[in-house]
Amino acid sequence: MNPHPGHPAAQRVLLAAFGLAALVDLLALAVGHDPAHTVAKPLLMPLLAAYAALRGAPRLLVAALLFGWGGDTLLLSDADPAFLAGMASFAAGHVCYLALFRTYGGPERAPRVRAGLLVAGYAVALAVTVTLLWPDLPADLRVPVAGYSALLTAMACAAVVRLGLVAGLGGALFMVSDTLIATGVADWPQPPRPDFWIMLTYVAAQFLLVQGVLGTLAERRAPAAAYREVRSTTP
Repeated sequence: MNPHPGHPAAQRVLLAAFGLAALVDLLALAVGHDPAHTVAKPLLMPLLAAYAALRGAPRLLVAALLFGWGGDTLLLSDADPAFLAGMASFAAGHVCYLALFRTYGGPERAPRVRAGLLVAGYAVALAVTVTLLWPDLPADLRVPVAGYSALLTAMACAAVVRLGLVAGLGGALFMVSDTLIATGVADWPQPPRPDFWIMLTYVAAQFLLVQGVLGTLAERRAPAAAYREVRSTTP
């Protein structure tokens, strides 16, 4: 982790560029302009990762976002091998998030009883979703989708338990986004412009996860900085 965040002006530029790329991508999906989507989508996670890095983010967070970029790029293709490779890239990102939450999160974010209820709730959501989707998924995707869903659910649950509300909302939105993808693969009825809703929830999810992690790190740095200040002024 870089303890010295980069220049605030550069951070603002990268964040604005991320926001602009997200807006272009969502507008492209809303109007069905595929070329703009193809250009904007692969820009999202590198810009967010660069912003996070300048904010002093741990390498695990940057790695999670870059694995997300790999998944984003692969899922631009409709081919089945690309779908599986994209799912594997996102899965690697979730492993990075889990390791990150274990290292930098804290069980104090959720009291033990509430944490237990959250874990139980996410477990039920996983079981219900996989059970309902299973018969309608292509046979060769059932096990990969179930395994990926379990990893995603674990990440989303750990986000809220160990980092709190902001990261927890990001994890929950990630589940919504990927559930929309899975229901599309299962050929369930979809809302109008389903790709728009998938990307809206996904982009919000990754941004909130970044903000949740950076907020937690800022809270940890504040007491350390205050302690150093006191030590430096103590005779």
